[in-house]
Amino acid sequence: MTYTVVFTPLAEEMLEDVGDRRIQQKIVDTAQRLVNEPEKQGKPMLGPLAGYRSLRAVGQRYRIIYRVQAHRVLVVVVGVGIRKEGDKQDIYRRLQKLIRMKLL
Repeated sequence: MTYTVVFTPLAEEMLEDVGDRRIQQKIVDTAQRLVNEPEKQGKPMLGPLAGYRSLRAVGQRYRIIYRVQAHRVLVVVVGVGIRKEGDKQDIYRRLQKLIRMKLL
């Protein structure tokens, strides 16, 4: 079964914030691999991000955060960013904050 991969407006904005166009393209290319068996790719998230999955991209530095909607054969990319533990711009911290604010 082939899934459709879509980026939320927030994920598109986060992608645009990545300054280097080559890195942006690599992130998009990695996300497009989710069309086949997205449940077997990435890592299931825990805690506040439970229900989402995290996929490494661009040399393990960037993360693509997504949710699989199997009933709609859809993969929704909700965030893209750098994994930088302890930093306010860490992708996981940013998305947890958005969930707390009920914006995601």
